Amino acid sequence: MEVRHYKLKKITLDPEKCFGKPCMRGRGMLVASILGYLSSGAAIEDILKERTELGREDILEALGIGSHFA
Repeated sequence: MEVRHYKLKKITLDPEKCFGKPCMRGRGMLVASILGYLSSGAAIEDILKERTELGREDILEALGIGSHFA
């Protein structure tokens, strides 16, 4: 069963996908991976070039969930 946060619409939680960890729209891209790229110094533009299935809004929403749990 897929669950979405009431404010963060692009992030999903599903025990059958990504081991139940938050991911982007159920596509297998972990929010933690996006945050890891950013924390290692990657720019949003770099991530968008490498992960073409993501949009700028996805990355900004990943930052939003990161701030919820910081």
